Amino acid sequence: MLTKLCLAVALSVTAVPVFPAPVGAPAPYSLQALRDVARAGHPALAAARSQVEAGRAQVASAAAYPNPEVEFLAGRTQARVPGATDGSARSLSLLQRIDNPWQRDARIDAATFGLDARQAERRAFENDLLARLDQRYFEVLRRRAEVRAAREDLSLAEQIRGKVAVRVSSGEAPRYELIKADTELLNAQKAFESAGQRVVRAHAALRAVVGSGLPADFQVEGVLAASPPGSTVVPPLDVLRAEVLARNPELLRSQAEVRRAERQLELERLRRQPELALKVAEDRDSEIRDTRFGVVLSVPIWDRRKGPIAEAGALLAKSRSEQAGQELGLLQSLEIAYSEYAIARTQVNALENGILREAEAAMRVAEAAYRFGERGILDYLDAQRVFRAARNELIAARYELQVAIIEIERLRAAP
Repeated sequence: MLTKLCLAVALSVTAVPVFPAPVGAPAPYSLQALRDVARAGHPALAAARSQVEAGRAQVASAAAYPNPEVEFLAGRTQARVPGATDGSARSLSLLQRIDNPWQRDARIDAATFGLDARQAERRAFENDLLARLDQRYFEVLRRRAEVRAAREDLSLAEQIRGKVAVRVSSGEAPRYELIKADTELLNAQKAFESAGQRVVRAHAALRAVVGSGLPADFQVEGVLAASPPGSTVVPPLDVLRAEVLARNPELLRSQAEVRRAERQLELERLRRQPELALKVAEDRDSEIRDTRFGVVLSVPIWDRRKGPIAEAGALLAKSRSEQAGQELGLLQSLEIAYSEYAIARTQVNALENGILREAEAAMRVAEAAYRFGERGILDYLDAQRVFRAARNELIAARYELQVAIIEIERLRAAP
């Protein structure tokens, strides 16, 4: 019964998707093409750009001069003493506030630093989005490599099962070897199907990061490289620390927020100064025309702006604390990413240059020994499992190496 089931499973292998590019389908997307699609159409990036435009509008508002105030009154006069004349009366006044130049500079600077913070925030969001996109892209390559490996394992399991069936039918091998081969074939089939489903999920996750501009049936180009190009350009840790402190957009945003809070505190203090306005007024009635010119002075006696100054000072202290925490967190993240990069690089080198080759050589020796009857099928299958485990570890290590490089590039905000 088990043998018939294995034969049915082997025949159903052709129904498992291998994800080839359909005939007439669009060309597969490279990593740079995926990045361009995300930059052009991702809604979150569009929202971040709108925030930057709002910041520019705030700078324009801060630079605007106060508008003049015009007052016009009309009515009638009534005579209350002999000789006076009844008639119409009108009053016209113009008030123009004088913009304090020191307040104006502080107000514009605060808005400008706010714009800098929004621009850095947009760059940080784009940086994070592209880093997640890169991770999803290499995850697709990893899952595709796993599918290819699982397909090879399945093909090998089918060949072994066929050879074992011939030996069992001829009486050269015991029956339990066929049962063992059938079990290995079922495991290979299950691994192949699981690998195919992981590819589907990886494609969906990548499309979710790129956005709706990516078609549902898209394909990607590339393979999980044995020696990633990015790994050769990762500088020493001390250099990376300096680069992170100099150009990481999250840290630049925190620094801009501190400068904005400093100028806002200065502005609130400057607003305790008297405010000056020029006023021109003219009154007319049936007999008299009265023209006046003078100044209006707002004297801050009762309201010394203690509340706004205290609030601005608290926000400045908060911004400085956030900047210190941001700097500490980024440096810790960098050290962790660099450590993971070093570990993954060591694992890749060890697997590529020694472990995998030795496991493959041991598998070939076990295969030859089994073919000549010197070893049983269990020894051969154990050698295969060791080789498959080493190969799968190499695929995972290559992926982890790429992820570590992506995280380092995200932190250093490399172009």
